[in-house]
Amino acid sequence: MKSRLVLALLVIALAPGATAIPSKDKLTEFCTETSEDLLDSCKAGAESGLSLALAKCENLSRPAARNACRQQAQANNRSALRTCNNQFSARQAICKRVGEQPYDPVIHPANFTNKIDNPFFPLPPGTTFVFEGMTGEGLEHNEVEVTHDTRFILGVTCVVVHDVVTVNGELTEDTLDFFAQDKAGNVWSFGENTKEVADGLVVSLKGTFTAGVGGAKPGIVMGAHPFVGEFHRQEFSLAVAEDVAEVISLNNSVTVPAGSFKSVVRTRETTPLEPDKRESKFFAPGVGNVRTIDETTGDTVDLIEIRKR
Repeated sequence: MKSRLVLALLVIALAPGATAIPSKDKLTEFCTETSEDLLDSCKAGAESGLSLALAKCENLSRPAARNACRQQAQANNRSALRTCNNQFSARQAICKRVGEQPYDPVIHPANFTNKIDNPFFPLPPGTTFVFEGMTGEGLEHNEVEVTHDTRFILGVTCVVVHDVVTVNGELTEDTLDFFAQDKAGNVWSFGENTKEVADGLVVSLKGTFTAGVGGAKPGIVMGAHPFVGEFHRQEFSLAVAEDVAEVISLNNSVTVPAGSFKSVVRTRETTPLEPDKRESKFFAPGVGNVRTIDETTGDTVDLIEIRKR
C-alpha cells in the first residue's frame, strides 16, 4: 500500500501542467532571489488591493461616483506597482553592495556586553537626548530616553530606548528601540516597537519587528570602527524594516545648540521600502547623533540638550 501511494504521488507530481518548485539549495544569488520574491509579493498585494477597491466601488449608487472610484482604484494600482518596481531596484542596489550570500548573522549571547559605550553611539542609562528642528510639517521635538529597562532578545540583554516625537506639540510617534553592543564594539538593533499617532490615536505599527520573530534578524546600527565606505544592514525584517547605512565621511565639524563637535562621522541611511528617502546623520565622539538632515527636503533636526539623571 505504501509503495502504491508513493507511486501515485509521483504520477501527480509529474502530470502535465504540474510545476516543480526549484530547490533553493541550488541557488547562489540568494540576495537577488530574495528581491525577486519580494517583488512578486508586492505585486500580488497591489493586485489584491485593486480587487478590494473595485469591490467597494460597486457599492456606490451613483454611476458617476462609481466610475470615478474605478478610475481612482486603477490609478492607485499603477502607483503601487511602480513602488514595487522601485523597491526591487533599491534592493538590487543593496545586493551589489553586500553580496549575494544569505543575510543570517550568527548571534552568540556570550559575545555581547551589558553596556553600550561605542564612542559614536553611547547609550548610558538615565540619559535623554533632546532634538528639535523645523520640518515641512512644523516644529519637530524629539526626546530619546535611554531607560534603565532591558529586554532579552535571542538571549541577548538589550537596552530599551524610548523615542518620542511631537510635531507642533502633538504626539506623532512613540517608539521603543532595543539595542545591544557586542564585545568588538559594534552596536546592534534587535528590534523596535513603533506606534504612529494621529489625533491621539494609534494609526499604525509600521516598522515594528523583533529579531527572531517571523524571520526578522538584528543589524548593526554603528560599527566599532567606522570607515568611509562601510555599508551594512541596520535591521532586517522583510517588507517591514530594511534600513541600511553607509559611512560617508569621518572628519566633519558640526555646531548645534548642544555644542560644537569635531571628528564627526556622517552616515547616509536609506531603505528600499521608501526608495526616495535619504537621511544624513552626524555622530559626534562621546555623544552620538547630533544632527539629522532629510536629503530630499533639507529638513534638519539638531541636538539641543542632553539631560542626565
